[in-house]
Order: sequence, then C-alpha cells, then structure tokens
Amino acid sequence: MAQASAPGGFLPRHGNYQELRSFRKAEIVYDLTQVFCARFLKRGDRTIDQMVQAARSGKQNIVEGAKAAKTSTEMELKLTNVARASLEELLVDYGDYLRTNRALAWDKDSREARYVRRLGANPELKFEDIRELVETRPGPVVANMAICLIHQANYLLDRLIARLEQDFLKGGGLRERMTKARLEYRKRG
Repeated sequence: MAQASAPGGFLPRHGNYQELRSFRKAEIVYDLTQVFCARFLKRGDRTIDQMVQAARSGKQNIVEGAKAAKTSTEMELKLTNVARASLEELLVDYGDYLRTNRALAWDKDSREARYVRRLGANPELKFEDIRELVETRPGPVVANMAICLIHQANYLLDRLIARLEQDFLKGGGLRERMTKARLEYRKRG
C-alpha cells in the first residue's frame, strides 16, 4: 500500500484504502452482516454484537493499516493482519449459524457457490448490487453467501499481507528511509 515518497522526502504517500479490493469486499461483508443479523438472529443475542464487530473490525483495520502506512510498515502489517483475523472469526460465526441450524454449507464447487464467487469477482461490486438477494433469501443462503465473500476477502488480504512483506524487504521501513534521506541531504548540502 505504501507508495513512493515525494522527491527528497522519506514519508510514503499513505495508502488509498478505498481502492483496495480487500477493503471493498470487507465493506460488502460488513453491510451483509448487518442485514443478516437483523433478519436472522434474535434481538438481544450477544452473537449479533460479536458478528457485527468482527465484520466492522475486518473493514476498519484495513482503513487504519492503510493510514498507518505513512509512518509504520510494522503497524500497517499488524492492522492488516487484524482485519484478516477478524474476518476469520466472522467466518466461524457463519459456520456456527449453519451448524446450529442444521443447514448445509455449500460445497465450494456447488452451483450456488460458483454464482456468488462470480458476483464477488467483479471488482466494482457494491452491497447495493446484492441487497435484494440478502434481503429476500433464507438465512442459510445468506450465511453461505457471506462465507463465499469472506473467503474472497481473506484471499485478498493474504495477498496484501504477502505484498506488504515483500515491499518491506525491498524498501525497508521508516527508520531506514529517514537515515537514507538524511544522508542524501548531507551530501547535497
């Protein structure tokens, strides 16, 4: 996410999280989870808070990580990993819903799962594009849709974490950039 700094500077331009596919996917998962919890879980069930907070954490930690990138590669990696862990927690919650309601999880190669994966593969997909499905299908279908989309978000986050690791190995962290910029400044002046 970190981009090259301005000429002569050492601070990278901070990441534009809105352009990250992982953020856009996590935002859809958050919106879907809000609707799912309102439709299928009983008011007062603590699971609602847990699921909504896990979905929110998945989205918000991508934002925080992107903004922390300006001064801390370590923090960017940590927060991106927290987003990944939060979505994994949410994935287990949806699996619990299916299990405790004696509903089947879709096989990854089922027609339904392939359909949702195709929808989710569209980088321009927004929650509004699937709202009607989420608001009209039964709980097990919506839970399975969420599971498919979470798997996609997690895949994207895994790729982002791997890229951040490689970026750090190639470009170093803030202290290294600060030292390099200071030495270059001394050479010039």
